[in-house]
Amino acid sequence: MCDRMRVENIDWNSRVIFNPNSKTKKGRRFVPMSDRVMNILLVRCADRKEGWVFPSRQKGKHITGGLVNKQWVKDEEESRIARGPRSLCARHHFGTYALQKTGNLAAVMNSMGHSDVKTAMTYQHPELNAVRDAINSHFTVHRRNR
Repeated sequence: MCDRMRVENIDWNSRVIFNPNSKTKKGRRFVPMSDRVMNILLVRCADRKEGWVFPSRQKGKHITGGLVNKQWVKDEEESRIARGPRSLCARHHFGTYALQKTGNLAAVMNSMGHSDVKTAMTYQHPELNAVRDAINSHFTVHRRNR
């Protein structure tokens, strides 16, 4: 989504980005922006109201893949915002973290444009520490109740 993002699809007030292009109907969706992403995009887009967020030097075109990553890193450095995950890695990070914090698989699936739980779960990388903590807390509570 990042490489095909257009300025006119960013809703600054609602803090979401509309993704009009997708392989699936469910993929046409609004994606929430974190404070970090919002700050970087505010700098990147400045006063522009339309056009590609990552324009190419070729008129009417946009950059893709690794070039977007390079530009994103440059924008982070210029805006002095903490580095975050990149590209597809960011999608996996988003899916994992959003589910961990919300516990709401349906909301995460909607924000990622997934209609199938199996697809959504490929973006989940739960931390072993969370599993360990859950098991430890169960046995701690179980011992106290004896």
